[in-house]
Amino acid sequence: MTSKAIRKVRKISNLKDMLEQSAKLFGEKDAFWLKKSNEGYSGIKYKDLKNEVDALGTAFIKLGLKDKFIAIIAENRYEWCVTYLAAVNGTGIAVPLDRELPVAEVENLLVRSGASAIIFSGKHEKDMRHIASSLTSIEFFINMDAEEDDDSFLSYKKLVSTGKELLDIGDRSFIDSPIENDAFNILIFTSGTTDLAKGVMLSHKNLVTDIMSVCSVLHIDETDSTLCMLPLHHTFACTTCFLLMLYNGCRISFIEGLKHIAKNMKETSPTILLAVPLILESMYKKVWDSINKQKNTARKAKIGLFISNNAYNLFGLDIRRKVFRQIHENIGGKVRLIISGAAGVDPTVSKGFRSFGITMLQGYGLTECSPIVTVNQEEKFRDDSIGLPLPCNEVMIHKPGKEGIGELMVKGSNVMLGYFDNKLATEKVLRDGWFYTGDLGRMERTGFFKITGRKKNVIVTKNGKNIYPEEVEAYLDKSPFIAESMVYGKEDEASEETFIYAQIVPSLEFIREKLGKEKVTSEEIFKIIDAEVKLVNKNMPLYKRIRRFTVREEEFAKTSTKKIKRYLEKIG
Repeated sequence: MTSKAIRKVRKISNLKDMLEQSAKLFGEKDAFWLKKSNEGYSGIKYKDLKNEVDALGTAFIKLGLKDKFIAIIAENRYEWCVTYLAAVNGTGIAVPLDRELPVAEVENLLVRSGASAIIFSGKHEKDMRHIASSLTSIEFFINMDAEEDDDSFLSYKKLVSTGKELLDIGDRSFIDSPIENDAFNILIFTSGTTDLAKGVMLSHKNLVTDIMSVCSVLHIDETDSTLCMLPLHHTFACTTCFLLMLYNGCRISFIEGLKHIAKNMKETSPTILLAVPLILESMYKKVWDSINKQKNTARKAKIGLFISNNAYNLFGLDIRRKVFRQIHENIGGKVRLIISGAAGVDPTVSKGFRSFGITMLQGYGLTECSPIVTVNQEEKFRDDSIGLPLPCNEVMIHKPGKEGIGELMVKGSNVMLGYFDNKLATEKVLRDGWFYTGDLGRMERTGFFKITGRKKNVIVTKNGKNIYPEEVEAYLDKSPFIAESMVYGKEDEASEETFIYAQIVPSLEFIREKLGKEKVTSEEIFKIIDAEVKLVNKNMPLYKRIRRFTVREEEFAKTSTKKIKRYLEKIG
């Protein structure tokens, strides 16, 4: 099913075509707005972005990197974006790597991909020197922050300068290099929560199909700007915070770090935010924490919500931004749209932001689908769902059970080419044109889809009941005294029954506040968590109730989009 609210979009055939069109349409506009230490922000225009991409791409080809794998590892920054476009728009295959991976895993992925070059930021120089001493298959190590070449590494800046010189004397090897829209040009290693990383092969067609489709159901234009909070090596951030923004002529800025989000939002005044639930739920909580600290403010806020929402719902009069002006100013003053992805978000949060006058929509996607599959729309949404399928793909539920729950299947031009060097894994998930996502969900009568959990995580009891740990975790995580949780099944040796267990990370800040003291004992923590588990159990049928739980001090190992890596956690 697709929505009827389809907007007309600009046609692009590949990312090279996209950049060329954007440079012509928005040439004098800022594509990026970057902070340079204490000097404030400065802009980089669309025409200058294209010129630098052309220069670096020309230099890459001069190095002999045509049709080769080019890895990128760095924090979010302008040079990352230029490198990505220079790699895919006429040189070879881009391989974005997770900047938080240990050096041994980076080396492993470089070997697996067969990368001939790696471009890195100065923060990774030490690791790169370690890799360079043991990995001879990498022909070029290129440092984004080096002013000059040295015996081992090349300078990014020098390469760009060389590329400009080559362009000036008529070298068109990169500019005229044709793009095969259906060919393998991007290799993304997933950071899955249930399995080891797989290499997802994507094409230009995959990505531009997804970009145009998202823009056909969401209004984004050249007056918009974004503050990128998520790591660009992840497809959600790369497609939405970077490529989709360039397609629309938007301005892109980057956070200096998670602790600087509030400051950076005030500095850059973004209109669109794309983030994971953990960030958005934290933002929403901080808004209410600041309101609740003052009784008069809390009372005024609740009255304001009542008045403004009734004015909007009954008369179509939107006074929310005026009533909650201070909240808007605290996040830059211009945010109009928030898109949440990578995991389910608490509906209370999206409803709450909307009450303040900010549209918040949840979507769903996978790296294998470039990544967006479904999204709620400004005119058509449900806060407890992942939305409607994009026009570019079909979504079905495979073999739904009595409750209508089955595995989500996706078919469309945004679906990957397959897994790199892994035919067996590809054949398991790509069958008859359909991609089997491994996610379980159901379709409502209205056409909206809901996710219930991962197929691999389902706990099956002896009497055939299916329990989705993500559902139980959502109940637990609503408690202010629980920071995060992981639910799993464990068989009782005596009865051979499967019971529900949980590992719980307490929220010490709230527990200390509740008890009114800075130091709390493990017994006090356990007592509070025990009470919360009992409250959750009251809302559960008997077979879903948590039989036992353990309290742990350290948080769970997570992917870059803050999903728990279940396969790394020892349960017992």
